[in-house]
Amino acid sequence: MNMRTRRRMVLYSLTAAVAGAGLLWPFQTQSGEWTLGSSEKQGKVQFSLQGGSGEHHRFNTSSEWNKADFHGIDWSTASKHDVHFTIERDAGKLSCEGFLQGGEGAGLFQFDPNPRYRAEMASLGFSGITTEQQLAFAVHDVSLTFARDMKAAGVDGLDAGKLMAFRIFHVDDAFIRQLRSAGLKATDADKLVAFRIHGVTPEFVQSLRSLGYTPDEDKLIAFRIHGVSPEFVQQLRGLGYRHPESDELIAMRIHGVTPEYIQNLRARGMKELTINQLVSLRIHGIN
Repeated sequence: MNMRTRRRMVLYSLTAAVAGAGLLWPFQTQSGEWTLGSSEKQGKVQFSLQGGSGEHHRFNTSSEWNKADFHGIDWSTASKHDVHFTIERDAGKLSCEGFLQGGEGAGLFQFDPNPRYRAEMASLGFSGITTEQQLAFAVHDVSLTFARDMKAAGVDGLDAGKLMAFRIFHVDDAFIRQLRSAGLKATDADKLVAFRIHGVTPEFVQSLRSLGYTPDEDKLIAFRIHGVSPEFVQQLRGLGYRHPESDELIAMRIHGVTPEYIQNLRARGMKELTINQLVSLRIHGIN
């Protein structure tokens, strides 16, 4: 797999995941409906927003929020009761009314954008945010502090849209520092989001290093996409393949050359096969 193919694969998976997570919402409305439900995590609730008009101007988002974000709710009241609460973010304020019963409920919301937010973000180098888009930046809590922290982190290709992607996929200063401590440059905004999407963690990098692998960032993403894990490498070592190249490992996973497949061939007398031979057998349907 050449560099251009890997890059295209990373960007395709990133675009698909970002779209699926709601980054591409039009948010061309400032009001709508909210629902609130329970969460298995302590101190969290499941909060959903939806609104808009017409087929092409709808949005719908649902995620876990901290109870502390909801100003004006008495969580100790279990019986059905009316509620009026606010959620305040740098990008603006959500004013909500409706009802709760047993910690669950529904109602209507109105969003009031902060008129200073766009100018302050632009002063940090994050221009192009429209008033309509501020609702999305409020929902994902793209705060001025977060913008400053990411700017100070020295990330390449960072813009307002990437900041929102960082919040959606939990790319923060701590994650970047941990990756760099594990030996990665961790400076490319697209790759940082792809790391989160595909599970390239500092622990994953360190596990590979302990096995003698120092793959580049594109190959790390390819490893996770295709299932090249430290466990897979160790299983191959147990079969006598001491240190396959990174591209060989990826090819094995793509074409289904598993430890079980190798053992099955050996049981039929096909021993001492190279990795290239194993991959070729799978490509030609030799099971």
